[in-house]
Amino acid sequence: MTDVISALHKGIIVSCQSEGDDPFNRPEYLAAFARAAEMGGAVAIRAQGVENIKAIRNATRLPIIGITKGVYDDGWVLITPDFSDVTAIIDAGADIVALDVTYRMRPNGLDGYAFFERVREKYSVPLMADVSSFDEGVEASELGADIVASTLSGYTSMTEEAAGDGPDFALVERLVMTVKTPVIAEGRIWDPRDAITAIKRGAHAVVVGSAITRPRVITKRFVEALKITS
Repeated sequence: MTDVISALHKGIIVSCQSEGDDPFNRPEYLAAFARAAEMGGAVAIRAQGVENIKAIRNATRLPIIGITKGVYDDGWVLITPDFSDVTAIIDAGADIVALDVTYRMRPNGLDGYAFFERVREKYSVPLMADVSSFDEGVEASELGADIVASTLSGYTSMTEEAAGDGPDFALVERLVMTVKTPVIAEGRIWDPRDAITAIKRGAHAVVVGSAITRPRVITKRFVEALKITS
């Protein structure tokens, strides 16, 4: 285990991302979120997009897990689509690169496993495998992932049923009990109690995104909750 991954142990990783017309979807605002997260005790930042990673790198000394986003032909999100993305993420200042390591065929003609193997051969940076299922997590670990994360559970056509309101603790716990690779819990973690549960179930660290850095989403959750009770 590398020093940067050891430093994440039992910590909170804050995902500083935004999309579309969100008012915070600008590098300087995401960098401010990252700086605030560092001040609050986060152990690392997860960031999307080269310009955002550069801005965050200038704002914080915390380790950065870098990604870019694309889409599959069926419209589902694709994490770090191609080799050029990996190079750009590293050049922007990321310490760890996260990849979609699922069974699906990328636009570049490689499924997630073959792509991961090629990236592992070509780059020396630590790699975080974003997976959606137990089998994918085991495969990623066997292929040499430095971290396996539950990021994509509920966000693939085969795991839609897992996309409830809460984290996929069952996947995290099952992976922890099976693989030797550190397992990070990510996805739908809305409350400190969720983070505690993930750590108690063996997660190496926990990624929290929207619950910290998406005021628009947080506000909507409160608004929708009041509608239900009225």
